[in-house]
Amino acid sequence: MKRKETLANVRKILVKVGSAVLTGEEGLDLTIIEQLVDDIATLRERGYQVILVSSGAIASGKHRMGIQGKLKSIPQKQAAAAIGQGRLMRVYSNAFGKHGLFVGQVLLTMSDLTDRKRFLNIRNTLFTLLEWGVITIINENDTVAVDEIKFGDNDHLAAMVANIVEAHLVINLTNTEGLYDHNPADSKKAKLIPLVTEFTPEIEAAATEEATPIGMGGMKSKVLAAKKVTAFGIPYIIAPGRRPGVLQEIMDGKETGTLFLPMADHLTSRKYWIAFTLRARGRLFVDEGAKEALVADGKSLLPSGVIQVEGDFVLGDPVTCVDAAGNPIAKGLVNYCAEEIRKIMGLKTTKIEQVLGYKDYDEIIHRDNLAVMIHPDEKSKTRNPKTL
Repeated sequence: MKRKETLANVRKILVKVGSAVLTGEEGLDLTIIEQLVDDIATLRERGYQVILVSSGAIASGKHRMGIQGKLKSIPQKQAAAAIGQGRLMRVYSNAFGKHGLFVGQVLLTMSDLTDRKRFLNIRNTLFTLLEWGVITIINENDTVAVDEIKFGDNDHLAAMVANIVEAHLVINLTNTEGLYDHNPADSKKAKLIPLVTEFTPEIEAAATEEATPIGMGGMKSKVLAAKKVTAFGIPYIIAPGRRPGVLQEIMDGKETGTLFLPMADHLTSRKYWIAFTLRARGRLFVDEGAKEALVADGKSLLPSGVIQVEGDFVLGDPVTCVDAAGNPIAKGLVNYCAEEIRKIMGLKTTKIEQVLGYKDYDEIIHRDNLAVMIHPDEKSKTRNPKTL
């Protein structure tokens, strides 16, 4: 019943499919891709909108070039992606074409999303493609991405895209049945976890970091992505990607895979962007009073609550707020640079102009530009926060 209730109002679905599902010994597994496309086409017939985040370009390029084993350098990965991406899109285009559906390709890097104007432009493009009924296929732009602008893996790319398109559900298709309480490769007693209502230490421990030889993200990556997605109020499902009709099973409310329930008190789109898309340029250590004000009361960060500044950042940069022990509390956009904050930290707002010679803002970070990174259920327990 919980599944059917959770999925009852879903109309816009983001499907993420990994390389471990899409590829085999002969490169792209055309049978699996046809099966996935048929499943998505059926969803469309049932009235759902679908956005696809698809891996597979690098694996396809490696196979086309006859390369065995792991690629050793970024240029090699980028070259393989350049070769494989075109073929991946051609395969998708042909498969969806049989159903009378058109596809559109969108390749992204992290820098496309950290710039707010580009973020909004991408959002407008994706919404237009949805309005036109096009199946949008999104992948990381591996041919140009370097470590500084990489998402890390497509699990995290999908989590960010879910925010952009305001998805109602994210389905992560992988090579396992879902999240287990222990690694099923190591334990015959491992049991599938059908429902996750909160991210406990036990859930964290159940997710391993091991990835397949052709994939980049292990189960830990998928669970971390689930944290991000559910923080935006979107349910998240990890399900077996090679099972025929798996998407129909899920939307029929069957107990397929692992369902992560959305957080009731979730972030707005802008605050989600601040919390999970922007990379922090530094850290502000705050005292217990400021911690309580930020987490429990939803207040802005004032100079009086800052006890230490770490990093070299400028006005408008994203900065993480941490407690005295270094545990993340929130992330926000600062109104003063690092050097200015070092001069005014610990002081009342009335002293800012006296010290700096000017006062543009009372707050170090205004609450409108601040995303609390503690589970809502833990807001009253700020001494032991669960961070997202």
